[in-house]
Amino acid sequence: MAGIYLHIPFCVSRCIYCDFYSTTRGADKAGYVRALKREISLRAGYLAVEGRLQPVETVYWGGGTPSTLETGWMSEVFDTLYAAYPIVPDAEITLEANPDDLSASKLAALGRLPFNRISMGVQTFSDEKLRLLRRRHTGRQAVEAVKACQDAGFDNVSLDLIYGLPRQTLGQWESDVDTALRLGVQHLSAYALIYEEGTRLWDMRRQHLVGEADEETSLGMFNLLMEKMEEAGFEHYEISNFARKGFRSRHNSGYWNGTPYLGCGPSAHSYDGQNRQWNRPDLDAYLRGVGRCVCAEDFMDAPWIEKETLDTKERYNDLVVTALRTCEGIDIAALRHKFGSRLAEYCLQNAAPYLQSGKLEVNHSFGASPEGRLRLTRDGLFLSDGIMSDLLCVEG
Repeated sequence: MAGIYLHIPFCVSRCIYCDFYSTTRGADKAGYVRALKREISLRAGYLAVEGRLQPVETVYWGGGTPSTLETGWMSEVFDTLYAAYPIVPDAEITLEANPDDLSASKLAALGRLPFNRISMGVQTFSDEKLRLLRRRHTGRQAVEAVKACQDAGFDNVSLDLIYGLPRQTLGQWESDVDTALRLGVQHLSAYALIYEEGTRLWDMRRQHLVGEADEETSLGMFNLLMEKMEEAGFEHYEISNFARKGFRSRHNSGYWNGTPYLGCGPSAHSYDGQNRQWNRPDLDAYLRGVGRCVCAEDFMDAPWIEKETLDTKERYNDLVVTALRTCEGIDIAALRHKFGSRLAEYCLQNAAPYLQSGKLEVNHSFGASPEGRLRLTRDGLFLSDGIMSDLLCVEG
């Protein structure tokens, strides 16, 4: 199986915290759609194994703000996708959307396309905080957009929330989580606010216009989130992700379990199961480059594509920082089979102090792995970055 990611780089305006590649140049949309369709068609071979295309079980439209794209252009892209790839009948097909884009007429048009999952960037229901973040919607619009999605027949809706916002209290965060749960969504992703260099938020902190949440507050918010979601019957299947039974994000799960995927569009990454490559985050270079391509071979050494060949150590490190994020954790027998006993024992040796302190455990309840799975405990979730770092291989 494989996945496809489509990067739609257009935004009406930029949020102060966002470091994803995007542009407000909406006039380039028509040319971009033509280039995207060409890349989709010409790069089908990337997902081939021994000359046969792998079935595609997830398609994810991310951005940027994909919901700003006209549905007529979306339809053209879908026609190209289905002509080029064996997309399975029950594929998960996700659209990232802003609440203020989801009018009744837009949702009706989206309902005529293959989309069956909406991932909505809400971030918070507080109008004060939304204005600070430079979001275009209000809290009320977010609530109404979720209900409109449900009324339009979308029964797989995910919300993104951010905690640790400047001057955000534990009570305000609890209100955001409670509001999301009352809406009856199937999935929730929640992330601590990160001050990324190069963003407006980074500059605002440097100018002392905003203050970063302290560690105790952020940990308290994460703990409250876990308690609330567990009480509501959600599965905490990845550090930042919660789902009702049967509603995990299949596409994102593919990133964490090593499923190959193709990324199309500027800044989009691809992974063939062994190595990575990505398009440079430059719309102009993308439009010029793809426009010159006439066959699949033109993508092999294109100057606007970067490549990274991963050695054994790097593939091991990738597995640690992806698999350990999930509730299943690292399959120890599979780790040994894939990387050999030396790296497997290295992993277990470095995990030993955390096993002893109860931050990690070897669990035998997921599948029939003979050696069990190394995974974070609830206490370990609060120290996940440090634990993963200590399991990484830094030697050649």
